[in-house]
Amino acid sequence: MAEASFKDVPELFEVDLGESLTARTESLASFRELGPPDLCHVVKSTGRSGQRDLGSYHFVSGVDASSSASLAAYINSLTYAIEDNSAWFSKGTAWKVKNGCFCCFNAFSRVDIRVDVKIPGGVTAYVVDLRGERHEATAEIWQETYVSALLRAILYSDDPTYWLDAYRKLDPITTQEAELRFLQAAEALFMKGWQVGSDPEIQVATVVSNHLTAGIMKYFGDSGRYQQAANLFEKLTARELEVASLLAKSYMGMNEEVKAVQIMSGAMKQTPHSYTLLHVQSDFLRAKGKYDWALKLAREAVNCAPSEFVTWEKLTELYIDIKDFESALLTLNSCPMFTFNGRDAHRNLTPARIHLPFKRQIGEILPEKVKTEDDEADPALQRLPAPGLRGTWARAYSLLTRLVSEIGWDELLKTRSCVFVMEEEYRMQKVNVDIQSAGLKNGSEDDASQGVIHEDGTVTKRVRDSVISEGTTLAADGVPDTIVSEGTALAADGDADDDASTRGVVSSHSPHMSGTISGPASKEDVTNGSLTVDIPIIRISTESDRERELAEEQETTKAPVNGSSKPVALNAVSLALEKPVQAAAGEKELESPSPNSAQETFSFTNKRLCERWLDNLFMVLYEDLRVWTIFRAEVAHFKTQHVAYRKTGLEWEILGDLGLRLHHKEEAKEAYQRCLDSTRYSQKPWAKLLEMYADEGDIQRSIQAAIRVAAYQYADYTEMTYPTLIARCFFKLGQIHGHAKISFTLLSMGLPDPILKIMDGYLQYGKVFKVEGYDF
Repeated sequence: MAEASFKDVPELFEVDLGESLTARTESLASFRELGPPDLCHVVKSTGRSGQRDLGSYHFVSGVDASSSASLAAYINSLTYAIEDNSAWFSKGTAWKVKNGCFCCFNAFSRVDIRVDVKIPGGVTAYVVDLRGERHEATAEIWQETYVSALLRAILYSDDPTYWLDAYRKLDPITTQEAELRFLQAAEALFMKGWQVGSDPEIQVATVVSNHLTAGIMKYFGDSGRYQQAANLFEKLTARELEVASLLAKSYMGMNEEVKAVQIMSGAMKQTPHSYTLLHVQSDFLRAKGKYDWALKLAREAVNCAPSEFVTWEKLTELYIDIKDFESALLTLNSCPMFTFNGRDAHRNLTPARIHLPFKRQIGEILPEKVKTEDDEADPALQRLPAPGLRGTWARAYSLLTRLVSEIGWDELLKTRSCVFVMEEEYRMQKVNVDIQSAGLKNGSEDDASQGVIHEDGTVTKRVRDSVISEGTTLAADGVPDTIVSEGTALAADGDADDDASTRGVVSSHSPHMSGTISGPASKEDVTNGSLTVDIPIIRISTESDRERELAEEQETTKAPVNGSSKPVALNAVSLALEKPVQAAAGEKELESPSPNSAQETFSFTNKRLCERWLDNLFMVLYEDLRVWTIFRAEVAHFKTQHVAYRKTGLEWEILGDLGLRLHHKEEAKEAYQRCLDSTRYSQKPWAKLLEMYADEGDIQRSIQAAIRVAAYQYADYTEMTYPTLIARCFFKLGQIHGHAKISFTLLSMGLPDPILKIMDGYLQYGKVFKVEGYDF
């Protein structure tokens, strides 16, 4: 049945005719934002009565969706793409496209526009709503569909996390006239842009924070052609003043900083509570090294939009810039986290057959697409949780890795224990509060009485003068069971504490450690071990409302010589009379207690509770650092031994990703380069190296990497020139070296004609749209 397939177009053959259209109709209500790529479904027939028709489909982006005629033209082009392997003397069955249906999702009105094409015959266009009902397509619907299709083509163009089988990507805009039409349609629909949704880091889509503005800025920003974007935003600012933030950003992209400052100044007088405008100003000041001024603006942005992740993220970055790491960690802890919703996609169907044609002229320079030993990796590397982070979690983790790259892991843990209530602190605080409340309950009957709480829970009262100056002793013949059961850190064996990752010790320089050690301590011997533990004496004062500070001696117990038990440190802990949750949260100052209660100062009075998600990110970071430390130690060891250090291709790729996450760029580059020595079929190392070489301005290596990336992209049916990673890197190099040097370098490499034609297409785009560097 090979003759029923297209020559160069990927396709998935259906089990039941029309099942892909039915599945799309049923999934329409689940599309939340831009929607999935366009679906092209075709029916092939031989024209014979006894032959069953075949249904196949593929996904596509970049097709002009401005009218039914343009979509019908795409289906018509497929009629010439069917393979014809029959010779003149054979009588093979000739398959032809009988009819087709092109589906394009309208992200503004949340409907699906479809064009049915019968060959030969007519073209029918209609709209399918979320309930599956048909409606007539209007001019406004077509305009919205056109912009929706362009935004998907732009924003899905080089997203490595979005993958579909048989997904064909074409150039969305190829001429200046098409670009002008896009700008006109974007201007007409700009005020409705919030309807298409926004990035997962934005909680509420607005006029300036949505997929429409993101698509415009990506399309013009990747090529450095901000003039066209500025012209569009100039007209829109007159209608909506908040658009001034995008206009100022465009002018800064054009190096027109004076104009940008004037626009920001004028807009701030009228819209002082626009967090996007405050962020643009903050970024400008940050680029100029005025971190203190930028910090004030970032704080104001948080006040204007406290429920947005990006405002807290910006504030955290600036705290890191000014080396205020405690504030950075507290601000990171305050970030609102949102549930990640990935890009819309079709429901997966099991195809009867998959046809993925291979372009041999281009794919010859690529390794074989077969699984080898280089596709295997150590399970410890594959189980790293960080690559699975998405949305706000990935952005927050990036901030955490930047923190650890600035101050190191040990200092980060110290900072963490200074600003957050550690689990051990909380547990021991809770234990002592329970003991304290028990003593107060018995002592409340008489102001001049004091109870001695024994190990077995009994209380002995002693009557003294109006003020009790002596302390009661908590001790008998052993450590109270209540303390041990509440998690006091006492261990008689050599096992590590399971909660070690969430515990911390208050540093001696902490400003919260204002309590002084007072009163004697009675020591206990644990007969079945060699532990000597200080049990605190609780002294309660009823003298007026004045505060008398209490603290507990911190002493490290000694382990036996045979190592049967490890030294255990008792953290310095103070006692609280208010609820443990309030004390642990540290969000409010201690309230004034009743005359009969004691008021103490705690080591974590002003501490916060660490959010569970941030605690989890610390564990994720620990796993990354652990693997990275082992890796670097192995590399150093093998170098000293003058022995080759070997890893599989997949392992080098994972280590390269790990190095980038932890901000070790040079080591990551080395890992990616080592990955290229393997025979693994993977685009990622070449793509990462292309970005690095382009940032360094290395034209020779950038072109060599770009050739491989282009071959991988065309092998995966990405037939578009812009916006892509290669175009972005080429235009970055063009600003330094000029496009002519890139062109001559390509010619000097003696590339095969198909590959040379592909690479020259990126420079031709720059020439058509006059990208900086095209004329030298």
